[in-house]
Amino acid sequence: MAREPFIYNPPLEPRLDILYHDEDIIVVNKPSTILSVPGKKPEHFDSILSRVRELHPSAHAVHRLDYGTSGVLVVGLHTKAVSEMGKQFQNHLTQKRYIAWVSGIVTESGSVDLPLCTDYENRPYQKVDFEQGRPALTEYEPLYTDPEHNRTLLRLLPKTGRSHQLRVHCREIGHPIFGDHLYAPDDVYHAVPHLYLHAYYLKFYHPLTREEMIFTAPAPFPVPQELRQQLLQEGR
Repeated sequence: MAREPFIYNPPLEPRLDILYHDEDIIVVNKPSTILSVPGKKPEHFDSILSRVRELHPSAHAVHRLDYGTSGVLVVGLHTKAVSEMGKQFQNHLTQKRYIAWVSGIVTESGSVDLPLCTDYENRPYQKVDFEQGRPALTEYEPLYTDPEHNRTLLRLLPKTGRSHQLRVHCREIGHPIFGDHLYAPDDVYHAVPHLYLHAYYLKFYHPLTREEMIFTAPAPFPVPQELRQQLLQEGR
């Protein structure tokens, strides 16, 4: 589907919304509409990683969130931390939880098990492909339904980490995410100012001390107040 040209204008304030910072890692609450790592074009250099490197030149990304996705992001500050954190993400020792407003009413929990791969003739789209795709599994749970606006707030639990996994899986079950410029129809895309997908919870183990660490961050879009508090208290 044809959409308007991409204009990169990342938020400038706060420069970094820091949730935790020590000599080994930094954990931030990433806003929507900023890249996790620098893009290929010079005008796409500004990113969470480039801003962290202003403080720690040896920092390196250990995982990413899509440009439009907000939420908890951890960055390693030196080689050992990056290596240890990378192993945790690769071996699925971390736990990530997301929330998203999706189109339509979802009344039951479920899972989506559909393999994904890059649509090379239509980048940056990803597609379901049972021959070339890599396994991709997402569990979902409705947290709040809003029949007046025909939408549902879903908790999304990715069990794999494929590109655009949550966005494609939601589209495939008939409930695209609001503000999704790639996978949502025009009315769902234009209904909100940005992608309503937020990584509100991240659990991992400190790369040096092995201490279990849990971080939560509030969504930058409307969530019922009582539910917002419950989400921020998860795991604590």
